[in-house]
Amino acid sequence: MSRRTARLNAYQLVFEYLFTRELDKKAYDTMIGAEDITDADVEYIKNVISGVNEHYDDLIELISQNSKNFRLDRIYKPDLAALLLATYEMKYVDDIPLAVSISEVIDIVKTFSTENSNKFVNGVLKGVYNTLSKKEV
Repeated sequence: MSRRTARLNAYQLVFEYLFTRELDKKAYDTMIGAEDITDADVEYIKNVISGVNEHYDDLIELISQNSKNFRLDRIYKPDLAALLLATYEMKYVDDIPLAVSISEVIDIVKTFSTENSNKFVNGVLKGVYNTLSKKEV
């Protein structure tokens, strides 16, 4: 399995998480039980799901600060799942460049969301990128 596929699986789990605020154990077990999954993929998916859960409020705050007066409750759930995934990666995963997190999640949004969602998600993530870059300096 590639990192891209592992990211897509993590995205689907984050999307489900938005509705229940709990990990769908059956879906998780199915994803990590796939024949072609590597130990690194399992570790990545596990870290994303536990990280989004653990840092949910912090991630939501960062997204809210950069959503240009667009209320969180109005953000389309597939877009919010993508934003949570990318923001988690950008803030807490050191081995993935910020630009890669943005690019990969934009591809996911183009597949699973509305026609204009990629522009919105890209704009919010650009703000998150700028916020995190300023903190690193």
